[in-house]
Amino acid sequence: MAMFDYFPNYVWNLSVSIAMASGAELGEIMDMCQPLLAKAEAGEDAGTAEFMREWMKVADKLVELAAEDEAKGRLLSAGPKLQRAALYYLTAERMQAHGSENRIETFKKGLSNFLKGTQFSGETVTRMEIPYGDKVIPVLYTPAIGVEGPAPAVVYLNGLDSNKELLYWSRLPQELAKRGIASLCVDQPGTGESLRLQGMPAIPTSEDWGTPVYEWLAARDDVDADRIGITGISLGGYYAPRVCANEPRFASGAVWGANHNWAEVQQKRLKREGENPVPHYWQHVHWVFGAKDMEDFHAKSKDMHLNGQMEKIKVPFLVTHGEFDRQISLDYAHQSYDQLVNSPRRELKVFTPREGGVEHVGADNMSFGRGYIADWFAETLGGRLS
Repeated sequence: MAMFDYFPNYVWNLSVSIAMASGAELGEIMDMCQPLLAKAEAGEDAGTAEFMREWMKVADKLVELAAEDEAKGRLLSAGPKLQRAALYYLTAERMQAHGSENRIETFKKGLSNFLKGTQFSGETVTRMEIPYGDKVIPVLYTPAIGVEGPAPAVVYLNGLDSNKELLYWSRLPQELAKRGIASLCVDQPGTGESLRLQGMPAIPTSEDWGTPVYEWLAARDDVDADRIGITGISLGGYYAPRVCANEPRFASGAVWGANHNWAEVQQKRLKREGENPVPHYWQHVHWVFGAKDMEDFHAKSKDMHLNGQMEKIKVPFLVTHGEFDRQISLDYAHQSYDQLVNSPRRELKVFTPREGGVEHVGADNMSFGRGYIADWFAETLGGRLS
């Protein structure tokens, strides 16, 4: 067990570890977590309302402190405080059951403070919207650094329970930008704003929204349409290969955590095999897929596997996975890699204790995953390595 192991259950420790990797301060983590230790002993689902209250206390305080900085014109000091406040709001929201009191309001606080915090910090990320039917797909665009003319770009997809702000805080967009590659963090259907504020559920056929995302990005003047890659984290390890397999205009692909057969994983979770990513798990996945009950959920997710899909990929593709992933078995990484029979350049990278990143999507240490994936795209899309 390589994660910060403060609580007696995996799910709460996962949230804390993600927050720490995303820019949390350790002292603030302890302030928020110490009052919760006894609550966590009752299991992963109990005490999540108290979790929200403790994390919101610190987030609210940071917003107040940032306002004091702003009043003095100290925006560079206010920016990081607002970003940490946003992180704590979004982490607290992520832990709640669907329909919980103040969940949506807390999520909106996270969004607004993220945008203000990144602006004050002088970061180049911009929120945009991609038309999708009668709705929109919200995204965060980060331009390449030091590139004259159209640059390569990477589409970066959420997992089951993440959002585009957490994707940005994983620091992969920043690593790509330094390598001369733009990026697009996506709240695809079933995640982030698309789910919470527009009611768009997840669908197995991710190419249905993946193609509009590609076309929107390819139409930008600062992006080279022939050098666009795609990656995804956690359940994005299903969505990204599926898009790449069915949208041949993507030039390269990668996954941060293989998710070759998520439908099968659900059957294992029914038997209590493997860890869950969030509390109130079954209620959460019903919400994500717009399912009315367990039977409906399994019907909607039965095609969430990559058998017959990986073989369609005809561009360079990288599969990464943590050796001791407790949510998604390492065997699924081998299945994805073995089926990449038509890729001109395929690679399997398993993160081991020698470097770190052995837990699910590197929750113990994200630095190795983001660096390896950024280098992969620099090599396959024509970025720079130095």
